Amino acid sequence: QVQLVESGGGLVQAGGSLRVSCAASGSTFSRCTMGWFRQAPGKEREFVAAITWSGGSTRFGDFVKGRFTISRNTGENTAYLQMNSLKPEDTAVYYCTLKRQCSGLSPQPTDYGSWGQGTQVTVSS
Repeated sequence: QVQLVESGGGLVQAGGSLRVSCAASGSTFSRCTMGWFRQAPGKEREFVAAITWSGGSTRFGDFVKGRFTISRNTGENTAYLQMNSLKPEDTAVYYCTLKRQCSGLSPQPTDYGSWGQGTQVTVSS
């Protein structure tokens, strides 16, 4: 069973940057697409980004518009979401997750299985 632990969230001013990390335990991590989702209070969980196991392909939610990058280090079982030009509307709990069928870059949360506990990102105006 894979366990995912996010870290790196915090409070940042609008226009600032933040990098959140996801540390995974278990061998499945290195062969599966990894995704980041976010959820703000009163809203549905929203797709942020995904990266294939090789790191060769990525996909982002429409709202990202070039502000975020996703990367992973399979040797260290760690994935990252670098967020730049942050806006107050980016405030949410950010979750990392692994895709159930491992391949592909689905933006649907139901296509993902293991989830971390989330890390809070708050962007002040």
